[in-house]
Amino acid sequence: MKSIRHRLLFWLASVLILVTILVSFIIYSLTLNGFNHVRNFALEQVALALSHHASGSKGTTAPTENPNQYTTQIWDKRGALRYTSRPEIDLPRQGAGFHRLEWLEEDWHIYTLVSDETTIQVANTTANRAVMYSEITRGLLIPLGFLIGFLACLLWIAVDEAIRPLDGIRREISRLDVAQLRTLPLEDYPSEIAPLVATLDHLLERLDLVLNSQRRFIADAAHELRTPLTAIGLQTEIALASKDESDRREALEMLKVSVDRASRLIAQLMQLARFDPETRSDINKMPVPLDDMVRRAVAEFSVVAESRGIDLGAGRCDPVQIYANADAIRVLLDNLIDNAIRYGRPGGRIDIVVVATGRAAILRVIDDGPGIPDEGKGTAFERFRRLAKADITGSGLGLAIVNEIVLDHRGRIALSDTPNGGLTVCVEFPQDSTEETT
Repeated sequence: MKSIRHRLLFWLASVLILVTILVSFIIYSLTLNGFNHVRNFALEQVALALSHHASGSKGTTAPTENPNQYTTQIWDKRGALRYTSRPEIDLPRQGAGFHRLEWLEEDWHIYTLVSDETTIQVANTTANRAVMYSEITRGLLIPLGFLIGFLACLLWIAVDEAIRPLDGIRREISRLDVAQLRTLPLEDYPSEIAPLVATLDHLLERLDLVLNSQRRFIADAAHELRTPLTAIGLQTEIALASKDESDRREALEMLKVSVDRASRLIAQLMQLARFDPETRSDINKMPVPLDDMVRRAVAEFSVVAESRGIDLGAGRCDPVQIYANADAIRVLLDNLIDNAIRYGRPGGRIDIVVVATGRAAILRVIDDGPGIPDEGKGTAFERFRRLAKADITGSGLGLAIVNEIVLDHRGRIALSDTPNGGLTVCVEFPQDSTEETT
């Protein structure tokens, strides 16, 4: 049975049918027993009344010492009392039918039967009825208590059987290994919790993806950091062991290069972790003037570009705002411009262009350097993927960071060849996250 609803209905219906049969049997038995008790008591009272009446006594015969005894009175047609079962009571005569009377500080229920020859009156007290009812009630409450306990046990079993699949999910989840997560089989669970299991499977898949990504990230980061740290240690030893001032200075300069490389790698690792969509929380976004940010970035990198003889400039910059995180856009521009300078041609040219199309804001970083071969463009955004020559320092994280930022802003990024040689990086922000200035 693959449905909790059906399982629960089956078990509850079974319990209800069983309890209904038991209740019906108990009620029938107790009612029959109570009815027979009342009828037997009535027969006893009738026999007592007849025995007194047959004796012709008007109460001289000692009354039956029975607290539950009915009081019976008979008058003849002239109104003379011919018989009374309890002379000490002497209830007043009532009209035909049922009556209720306060007499001798007791509440009486009376029935009077009037005929041509006699008037017969039978009565008993409310206290007498309460005593008889308590005797019957004791016989009802004890079976009812056992029935309630039995019903509670059956309902416990029914609910436990109905929710047993949930315990199965708990056991399956408890057996999952963080090092090797696996999904739960949907066909093994009821239809009501299948969507929950499917959502959990999706979460497990994402979690497994994140964990694997982090494992690769840590392994790659450790591999990349090993080289500059090894170089730092080696150059330090050379500087300490060197007695020649020029050799020591050369070792210290190389040490500075290694420290700078390690510092840049650590900074990029922190940026990548910050903008990784699988591990970070949502970042605040607001309207950001893309053209102004491009001009500031070009100004900040102008000194570095001049040191390599590169002509870095902002070309066409349409005034446009994008809905984005300002820090993320600044990191994106820094990485794109730094890559263009680092891997560009000495004495070359780099142009930064911003175009507002009415449907999107397009950012282009255009250089005339060696570019990227077609077979390398597909893997250029992978982490620690270095496509440049070995003599150019770098960690292979710049484009990976840019790609994460673009994806977070629901944009698109593409690499293409620049006419006459070079690389053009094109970033497009979608229309619904773009506000053109007037």
